[in-house]
Amino acid sequence: MSTDLTRIGEKARSKPGLVFTSLYHHVTDVDNLRACYEALEGRKATGVDGVSKEAYGEKLEENLQDLAVRLKCLGYRPQPRLRKYIPKPGSEKGRPLGISSFEDKIVEMAVKRVLEPIYEAAFDNSSYGYRPGRSPHDCLDALGNTIQEKRISYVVEADIRKFFDRVNHEWLIKFLRHRIGDPRIIKLIDRMLRAGILEDGLVQASEEGTPQGSILSPLLSNIYLHYALDLWFHRRFCKRCRGEAYYFRFADDYLATFQYKGDADEFLVAMRGRLGEFHLDVAEEKTRCIAFGRYARDNAHKVGEKPKEFTFLGFTHYCGKTKKAKFKVKRRTSRDKFGQTLKRFTEWCRCSRNRLTKGQMLRIAKAKIEGHLNYYAITDNLPWCSKYVFHANQILLKWLNRKSQRKTYTWDGFNQVCRWIGWPKVKVRKDLSPFRSAEAL
Repeated sequence: MSTDLTRIGEKARSKPGLVFTSLYHHVTDVDNLRACYEALEGRKATGVDGVSKEAYGEKLEENLQDLAVRLKCLGYRPQPRLRKYIPKPGSEKGRPLGISSFEDKIVEMAVKRVLEPIYEAAFDNSSYGYRPGRSPHDCLDALGNTIQEKRISYVVEADIRKFFDRVNHEWLIKFLRHRIGDPRIIKLIDRMLRAGILEDGLVQASEEGTPQGSILSPLLSNIYLHYALDLWFHRRFCKRCRGEAYYFRFADDYLATFQYKGDADEFLVAMRGRLGEFHLDVAEEKTRCIAFGRYARDNAHKVGEKPKEFTFLGFTHYCGKTKKAKFKVKRRTSRDKFGQTLKRFTEWCRCSRNRLTKGQMLRIAKAKIEGHLNYYAITDNLPWCSKYVFHANQILLKWLNRKSQRKTYTWDGFNQVCRWIGWPKVKVRKDLSPFRSAEAL
């Protein structure tokens, strides 16, 4: 089965204009469905039917055969997704997620495995989010190198308001038909989009949007923005720019860099119109054009102002200097993200002190701090990582000592325990220097 999917990707790369008219048999293949079952995590939240991976696997072959038959005769109907909310900064209700039932997750992954090779061959290099072999660090690296090496003087930050809730189903189906000519695949995806949301005991029809939490949702959102923004920027807007222009997108977060302010201002206007064509709006309070580049610091100081900064993928980018006073793009942890991660860590410690042992708390806290450093411990950001570890240690020590009336650790004792279990050390985990080996500047 994997060989067939590899061939699909090879054909998509060799024939960019090819429309695939026979794909559905890959989705209904029992071996593919079984592989999807095995790939799914068993600890994920269950959907409206409450069926877990373990329960579904008790009669696995029987269930998969029945699912394959229903798919083949187009009798498969996705169940409504269960609405859940997770904490979101600035929102009392939280970020809405749509949790699919386990069987629906299998079908979503089967469709994703078929479509992904086709669109990976089509997606632009400026797109990084939710793509195999691409990470936020890759996006940050490309952005930093572009600002450092190219003639960039302006950055446009942009944010799409409630993108996942506003994806227009009709436009999405039109975009899919550019490469997918199998009507059964289109019909299946349309049914998934319109399956509805179960919240407070009521099923709400899905007229627009692709719910976050769905396995297929990241791929569909990338397809939508590939046609709505990526191709438009590179094939149409760039051609009328007077100077250099570059674009970077990670899921629905994106920004553009320009040599001339006129091009940046024109992009702001044209982008609003372009998004409006596809029923999307920009969040005006998060959209702006700033001067940023090798001359931005000196120009700001001449008029008595501070050089502007921008935040992207959790990092604040600012105009720094090397030891020889040359321009360098630098990054530090966003203040908002820094505060949010410490707040979540504090909440976890508070809730865990009465249900976990000291050893369990230390092991899990170590993993959480390790995860933070794996993302944020990049070039030029070690001071903020050290600050995070220091505060996290203080918070952990405080709540460990509140497990009982008797004080558990002194600060020295806590540090000794941390050394014994191999506490994470602050060091560069990802080299994102725009100079790389030329860091001797």
